[in-house]
Amino acid sequence: QVQVVESGGGLVQAGGSLRLSCAASGRTFSSYAMGWFRQAPGKEREFVAAIRRSGGRTYYADSVKGRFTISRDDAKNTVYLQMNSLKPEDTAVYYCAVDLLGRAIVPDREYAFWGQGTQVTVSS
Repeated sequence: QVQVVESGGGLVQAGGSLRLSCAASGRTFSSYAMGWFRQAPGKEREFVAAIRRSGGRTYYADSVKGRFTISRDDAKNTVYLQMNSLKPEDTAVYYCAVDLLGRAIVPDREYAFWGQGTQVTVSS
């Protein structure tokens, strides 16, 4: 079973930046696609960004394009979400998820393993 741990959340002012990290176990990490999702209070979980297996392309929700960047370091079994120009509406619990098939797809049901989440709060 893949263990997934997010970190890097916190409180930031609007317009500021934050970098989230997600460490996942597994010696075949480079073959995984990794996704970031978020859930705000009273709202459904939504897709944020995903990255295909090592060397693959990236995908972003329209709401974060141009502001967020997903990247990975396969040597460290880690994926990152660099968040710039943060807005109050970005406030949510952010979850990292693993697609063992390396597809980097949008539907959250296709991701097999999830972290516990990390809170991001953006103040106005």
